[in-house]
Amino acid sequence: MTQADTVRPSGDAVAQQAATTTYRGAMREAMREALNADPRVFLMGEDVGRYGGCFAVTLGLLEEFGEERIRDTPLSEAGFVGAGVGAALAGLRPIVEVMTVNFSLLALDQIVNNAATLRHMSGGQLGVPLVIRMTTGAGRQLGAQHSHSFEAWYAHVPGLRVLAPATVADARFMLQPALDDPDPVVIFEHGSLYNTRGTIADGPVDIRRAVMRRDGDDVTIVTYGGSLPKALSAADELAAGGVSAAVIDLRSLRPLDTEALAAAAARTHRVVVVDEGWRSVGLSGEIATQIAEDAFYDLDAPVARVCSAEVPMPYAKHLEDAALPNTARIVDAVHRLGG
Repeated sequence: MTQADTVRPSGDAVAQQAATTTYRGAMREAMREALNADPRVFLMGEDVGRYGGCFAVTLGLLEEFGEERIRDTPLSEAGFVGAGVGAALAGLRPIVEVMTVNFSLLALDQIVNNAATLRHMSGGQLGVPLVIRMTTGAGRQLGAQHSHSFEAWYAHVPGLRVLAPATVADARFMLQPALDDPDPVVIFEHGSLYNTRGTIADGPVDIRRAVMRRDGDDVTIVTYGGSLPKALSAADELAAGGVSAAVIDLRSLRPLDTEALAAAAARTHRVVVVDEGWRSVGLSGEIATQIAEDAFYDLDAPVARVCSAEVPMPYAKHLEDAALPNTARIVDAVHRLGG
């Protein structure tokens, strides 16, 4: 990690306080560790090498590992994602970076028709141990074409595992279990998180389980990825008004940890789902339905949803802010449930 990514305490504090790092620095360190540990691992994508990555996540890796392990590719998602599928079939452990989620649409055939189906279509003979990283989400004034949240699209597909690290620690420790998976894994990194800082506790991370980021008794807020800071902020505001809100970070979007969702509903009897994706035919609807199917009689109110407005994401800052889930809308949703 670069000096800009990591701040280490001095003196006696070193023995007591873990280093803090940025989300991007944690992801870079996870890739560095994987590249050092396994010669089968390599990284490829647009501008991941000499430029250091569009979001500076891979900065310095080319100089450390060379062009055989850190491969800049042509501007062809269909080509380099397909090459990643082939490399995985041949026994390697590729990490493919797709610059932003909207560009992944150019590789849907490779991801959905090939990577996700080959184990099934080969009768279990062929696995595709491929990790695809992509930046997702809005909030940075990148306009409608670069602000999508398509997590629900990929979470819809059998054969894929879909992860959404929301914290620095998860960014650091989710990659290795993803590489260990014998089937393809898609990792969504929300662009608003790259500059966030946090301490890194010891790994590993259980990518099969949701985690409670804040305990509470009156209502449960369920979210993932870039919406986690907003949910925690809403919980703080609610606590100031006497409402105790639990916050669950899903971590895995496929498969969902339905046991954790049902247990939360049984405990607090009210649930709000926060999803930056669109409300219509989205992930929030699937989460709400799972809770209704598994814990209907534990609920004291219908599951509420806070999602992005049903519009292409605006470029203008004030309109973008209005279109996205925010703390005030989450708090209002909780109060409308009677929480």
